[in-house]
Amino acid sequence: MDIYHELGVKKIINGWGTITKVSGTLMDERVLDAMKEASKHYVLVEEVHAKAGKRIAELLDVEAACITSGAAAGIAITAAAAMTNGNKARVLQLPDTTGMADEALILKCHRTLYDQALPMTGIKVREVGTTSFADIEQIEQAISDKTAMFFFVAEAEPMRGSVDIKKIINVLNKYNLPVVVDAAAEIPATSNIKKYLKLGADMVIFSGGKEIRGPQASGLILGKKRWIEACNANCCPQYSIGRPMKIDKETIIGLVKAIELFVSKDYERQLHQWEEMSGKIASLLKNKGLAEIRTGYPTEPGIQPVNILRTYIKPLRKTAEKVFNELIELPTPIYSHLNGNELVINPQCLTVGEIEFMCQSILKVL
Repeated sequence: MDIYHELGVKKIINGWGTITKVSGTLMDERVLDAMKEASKHYVLVEEVHAKAGKRIAELLDVEAACITSGAAAGIAITAAAAMTNGNKARVLQLPDTTGMADEALILKCHRTLYDQALPMTGIKVREVGTTSFADIEQIEQAISDKTAMFFFVAEAEPMRGSVDIKKIINVLNKYNLPVVVDAAAEIPATSNIKKYLKLGADMVIFSGGKEIRGPQASGLILGKKRWIEACNANCCPQYSIGRPMKIDKETIIGLVKAIELFVSKDYERQLHQWEEMSGKIASLLKNKGLAEIRTGYPTEPGIQPVNILRTYIKPLRKTAEKVFNELIELPTPIYSHLNGNELVINPQCLTVGEIEFMCQSILKVL
């Protein structure tokens, strides 16, 4: 049985990466088996949440963990936690923030479409600095009795208008205010799991459906026990702002299994394999109607993860946009990242067997 064929849905080749639009990632069979086993029994979902969170914290060697229905849900939940501190009356009051500190500070250059998840909780977003400049003095001047948290986006860290995260944490600590880091796609490197916590961040958000290879609608908030308890108070199955962000027992168990596999994975070997795949792609396309082809690591802000070697293709006779659009209209659509006048192929979600077919398709379109 081919369920996608029955629905008339095309299967694609994913040379883009763990992007939600193209399905994030594919789960290991052992994750699927764990989810199937979880589906066979009734349990108390709140107990599964608590004990799975404890297990994940142990596996990742962090203080505490809260499981969410994705990284964007994690943004909303951390904002709710910062405003309510887990106070039950306040949890029930949101999105009415009367009587609460209800501002989230964010550097202007860190604004993304994902931070729409902040104001849905009732929190007000206050920008600091410009897209090209900000400093720690501006951040401290922006803090008031209305400040609930500081929201830092890891992928924007290299931008000109960013400020050193450690300096931000030090200042917010003076006022006993939490720093939340959105690190949704910062894996691999596995060291990033604890990078921001070691620097003193209070809550760090990760996607479970990217390189962790858990269910697509799963995510993690890792952090200090006090704040993770406040996150859990705002999560489903509680009656809270997080109630619509439901995460089922199968997804929770699937994420636990995915993390068990993730912590035992040899990423040195995996990164080497991706390097070989990018090299093969470049070799198959070399001298074939391209103005330029090269391999390299992404340096532009917002492209994650940065430690996976990509193949950069600059077409000769057509624009990169035209080639991109023609590739996604093929009988087997091929997706890559359109970056100005280049197409960027990320091997992260490709299989070795797909590479030759993908390259042949690209050559036909060129």
